[in-house]
Amino acid sequence: MSCLVFVNKSHWLGYFYWVVYVIIWPPEVRRNSMLGPWIVTCQFPTANILEYTVDVFFRQTWWDDRLKFRGPMNILRLNNLMASKIWTPDTFFHNGKKSVAHNMTMPNKLLRIMENGTLLYTMRLTVQAECPMHLEDFPMDSHSCPLKFGSYAYTTSEVTYIWIRNASDSVQVASDGSRLNQYDLLGQTVNKETIKSSTGEYTVMMVHFHLKRKIGYFVIQTYLPCIMTVILSQVSFWLNRESVPARTVFGVTTVLTMTTLSISARNSLPKVAYATAMDWFIAVCYAFVFSALIEFATVNYFTKRGWAWDGKSVVNDKKKEASVMKKNNAYAVAVANYAPASGKDLPTVSKSGGTDPGKTRSEAKVEAKKTFNSVSKIDRMSRIIFPVLFGIFNMVYWATYLNREPVVKDMVPST
Repeated sequence: MSCLVFVNKSHWLGYFYWVVYVIIWPPEVRRNSMLGPWIVTCQFPTANILEYTVDVFFRQTWWDDRLKFRGPMNILRLNNLMASKIWTPDTFFHNGKKSVAHNMTMPNKLLRIMENGTLLYTMRLTVQAECPMHLEDFPMDSHSCPLKFGSYAYTTSEVTYIWIRNASDSVQVASDGSRLNQYDLLGQTVNKETIKSSTGEYTVMMVHFHLKRKIGYFVIQTYLPCIMTVILSQVSFWLNRESVPARTVFGVTTVLTMTTLSISARNSLPKVAYATAMDWFIAVCYAFVFSALIEFATVNYFTKRGWAWDGKSVVNDKKKEASVMKKNNAYAVAVANYAPASGKDLPTVSKSGGTDPGKTRSEAKVEAKKTFNSVSKIDRMSRIIFPVLFGIFNMVYWATYLNREPVVKDMVPST
């Protein structure tokens, strides 16, 4: 077995082991070929990278009758410099973007020749390969990352690659080899295809690693804060509509919080032109929070209309009271001017004006009307409608996305 290290540009994502076996038919001895194994290694993407890095222990084997020998040794263990003296397959990675051969402390290559002419050629490579990712279901998404390889110059009439074993034996994953931080390795599949180009037909060998993203990180960092923000916005429904500062703070703060969560969640994704599952969840949460703010504005609007109507009756009462006071004061002035100067203060009617029972009744009437308007019917309905709708949305959302399981034909489950 060989150790497979999956590394990202900024994160160590995990390790696992796998072995691949193929047959290579050299052009000179195509009719006298034998089986030979080769080993490859890999590394997987995070949410913001559509490529993965593969650390490959690349093992190839073929049979060449020109290299048969007889002697006291059954296997010749040769220096890596001998690889340039014999024929070797020109295997390359079709979806590789960059490849590096390891040369520390010496070139990481191995060459062995058996007495029957079978050759084993192993090298260590680091390949940066593309992984097509569809993020519509992010972060409940699944991906199939391929690794494609084949001959660069030899057509199918000259060199043919063949899987010598079934999928479970061609790619072997150790039981304790998969330790990915953001993904679960569901399994792998192997197959081959023939592609046509202007220079001929070529054999392409493929290994697909099927991954499912772990959702725990996104639940803690995005989903739970969004849910708590929506619940916090609905607390304002239980405040009196006269508490304008408190309800305004609730509405504006929750809207700004949802905006911040939306921006931070989008920064962890590549700039795709479609909405992901997380985008839909954040958009709905934003709609609930914004609706709570609009609900308060509606309640406050109708509250002002009610107070304006009540104010008219209060103004009429105050006008009547003012006219009475004016008459009383005029009468008091007349009495003061024409009364004999006896040195005694005469009681004036204006004193009784301060204890007018009509004023107390009007104030009590206004206070009663204030108490009646303290709870709005809109608030009463919102206390039930908003939580019920949000709960239904969560049930539909999680039931839809969590029950989506990728169906892959001939997949070998990871052990």
